[in-house]
Amino acid sequence: MRLRIDLHVHTVHSLDSRITVDEAIRQCRTAGLDGFAITDHDTLSGVPEAREKQGSVIVIPGVEVSASGAHILALDASEPIPPGLPIAETVERIHSQGAIAVIAHPYSVFKTWVNEREVEEAKFNAVEVANALQFPYGWMLKRNTALAERLGLPQTGGSDAHIPEMVGRAYTVVEAESREVEDIINSIRKDNTEAHGSGVSLFERLKKLVGS
Repeated sequence: MRLRIDLHVHTVHSLDSRITVDEAIRQCRTAGLDGFAITDHDTLSGVPEAREKQGSVIVIPGVEVSASGAHILALDASEPIPPGLPIAETVERIHSQGAIAVIAHPYSVFKTWVNEREVEEAKFNAVEVANALQFPYGWMLKRNTALAERLGLPQTGGSDAHIPEMVGRAYTVVEAESREVEDIINSIRKDNTEAHGSGVSLFERLKKLVGS
């Protein structure tokens, strides 16, 4: 089955986000998504609430880890990963708990600009090529896609939403055997993914910054 999932959503459990868990779930439905990954900065504290309230919406437990030199999405994470560790060690710790490691917005003005050698040496599972918050969106999309192709890794998309209306602006189409998180994660590992989306407007970008 084809599932549309935003693999990068922040809630109020990230200090720079204004999205409540209820709003994330509601906006997910409004955007026509099947689900989302809750990926707050360096914390899994919002996951229990999201799972309790998810209803028919798929919730993938995750965290955006602030590694040294990169931001890394740990999808299907069960334990937080200490921030500030080297990229390779962060990826190893993610894998040790059975989660997958996705390099988030590899090239991003004012966020991260990764060292390609370090990324190549780390054993990532996928590259986030479509990130709605990246600017300029089209140019960053091409550069991220080139990195994924060079590394031979699956491509994912996520909104990196920090305000409700951003949820679903970029997302991943996953060909999975079921709606179970385990099957979705395995499909990402197997490269059964497509990245879709568009960038946020200048107004939305300013609104996000004002709310930070």
